Amino acid sequence: MGIKLVCYGVRDTEVEFFHKLNKYGYELKLVNTGLNHENVKEAIGAEAIMVRGNCMADRQNLELLAKSGLKYVLTRTVGFDHVDLEAVKELGLKSARVPGYSPNAIGELAVSHAMMLLRHTAYAVERTKNKNFIVDAEMFSKEIRNCTVGIIGAGKIGLTTAKLFKGLGARVIAFDVFQSDAAKEVVEFVSQEELIKTSDVISVHMPYIKDVNYHFINKEFISNMKEGAILLNTARGELQDLDAILEGLESGKVGGFGTDVLEGEKRFFFKDLNGQELEDPTVEKLVNMYPKVLITPHIGSYTDEALTNMISISYDNMNEYLTENTCKNAIA
Repeated sequence: MGIKLVCYGVRDTEVEFFHKLNKYGYELKLVNTGLNHENVKEAIGAEAIMVRGNCMADRQNLELLAKSGLKYVLTRTVGFDHVDLEAVKELGLKSARVPGYSPNAIGELAVSHAMMLLRHTAYAVERTKNKNFIVDAEMFSKEIRNCTVGIIGAGKIGLTTAKLFKGLGARVIAFDVFQSDAAKEVVEFVSQEELIKTSDVISVHMPYIKDVNYHFINKEFISNMKEGAILLNTARGELQDLDAILEGLESGKVGGFGTDVLEGEKRFFFKDLNGQELEDPTVEKLVNMYPKVLITPHIGSYTDEALTNMISISYDNMNEYLTENTCKNAIA
């Protein structure tokens, strides 16, 4: 096609995938950092850009690029709150997203967090790293097959996570306003109240909807949890009130917390802040509660399969626009 496509936020490990999957022959320019007000100049003259979450596809950048020929804004993510849709429409641009990618990528991370917290492996390895090989009371644990795992949000990702936990022998229950037939074959649907009250492990897989479920995990949620239960969030940072979770951890109500997301996470994620005090005191305290708290920097989709899905679908979206002037995954 010969169209110039500038892709932002491309890590070194991803470069090979971008080239290998380029079956349409786009003229690629890969930029290591996420789109910001400085590196926007890398895309001047390009007809299309591809961004990821935490990129600044805001009015300032889009206006600048539109003046030099930008027509398409692709995001290789499911969520698109980092793309200014009003500006996209006003500038006559076209934009599309990736409606979904490997649910196993997120599910496997949730299970990894759960098992590390349940079996206290991070705690044990932290001690052996310091050559302390004594087995103490903290290392004693339940087996997952003797636990009830509660899945909040039983869509593709939640259902895949449920299957993984079930494969380990756990009893898996779920809450969702929409109960699919596929999910009914795997989980036992219960009320939200019952799930929170009876689960030994709670894993959240719901989308964030502004003005609907902001800080869904709050003081009341935590007060209703089973004593010492493990809480996991690999969905969206806006779903959790970190102050309430911190309080729950400090009181022992929450036995362990694993998260791949934080509200306002671009303040921290993808930066090396070693030796610095974080600007958010709550996040600072949570980081220091390791190994009771496990924080990963939004790596849920950082797998070979998920990356392949995200790039391939984005390339297909571009091709659809070029050949049909429309796209089934359009967001604007």
